[in-house]
Amino acid sequence: MFRLILICSIFFGCKNKEVPMIPGTNLSTDTGFTYLALGDSYTIGQSVPESDRYPVQAAKLLRESGVAMADPVIVARTGWTTDELNTGIQEAGITGSTYDVVTLLIGVNDQYRGRPVDAYKPGFTMLLQQAIAFAGGHSDRVVVLSIPDWSKVPFAEGRDRDGISAEIDEYNNANRKIAKKMKVHYIDITPGTLKAASDPSLVASDGLHYSGKEMAFWAHKLADTLKGILH
Repeated sequence: MFRLILICSIFFGCKNKEVPMIPGTNLSTDTGFTYLALGDSYTIGQSVPESDRYPVQAAKLLRESGVAMADPVIVARTGWTTDELNTGIQEAGITGSTYDVVTLLIGVNDQYRGRPVDAYKPGFTMLLQQAIAFAGGHSDRVVVLSIPDWSKVPFAEGRDRDGISAEIDEYNNANRKIAKKMKVHYIDITPGTLKAASDPSLVASDGLHYSGKEMAFWAHKLADTLKGILH
């Protein structure tokens, strides 16, 4: 079972039971390379089985390809914004810990709450700096995933879908530029999420989040990137 820290549940409270498992400061444990996943509902895979969460799927794919990868440590909660993730990291008590690889996917709730992208940039930058610190200062061991475009899921019915999509693009343009400046890896998973408009199987039962099938696409892209990092 993968290690889970401070997880709870609405898009953007708490269905998943919290399991207070605080990781140590070790690097490359006897169970394999260590992986820290930071984020929100997309990272914990709201409304899907634990085994379908993209960090869990990615770790499994790596093990199947011969890479000794430990179960991921996840610090995420449904509804978290950038500042709430930062607080969650502090409360999880993992500051000072070091991991072989770190991923970051955050921002949809900043957008959902109507925050301008200029207010998102400083918080995202600070989190990315923290992610690099968790990776022992190695920016090439950090991966940013783009924010999915939720304008195509059933939950967006009756809302300004074009406006949502435009805002998500603006947020992703910002996090992509920051990721490039800080020399970390960047995976654009957003285009695939647009297919939810015509393929219901890509959407979770809550009509808002994504299914294990959609997150499998993210996991494959992530596994390929992590394999290159850990070769």
